[in-house]
Amino acid sequence: MGVKFRRQYGIAHYIIDFYCPELKLAIEVDGENHFSETAQVYDKTRNHYLESLGILTLRFNNDEIMNNMEGVYYRIQQQIRPSTKKAFSF
Repeated sequence: MGVKFRRQYGIAHYIIDFYCPELKLAIEVDGENHFSETAQVYDKTRNHYLESLGILTLRFNNDEIMNNMEGVYYRIQQQIRPSTKKAFSF
């Protein structure tokens, strides 16, 4: 994809599944445990905190990863392309 992602990256007391510091882009893969009401409140609080740091979070569920990897890749690539153009334009 042209940028480096770190796996299981810690930010404050949160662990991000995949994180690209260069773009301030977090990618989260949500399993079934993320669909409970408690988990959704936790994820929303976490997203607000990350947003306050200027970090964008893309979320994908396991079904998307297993059955639509091309779509997942496309969404990530769409986020990376505009960011890398900005970062490298003169």
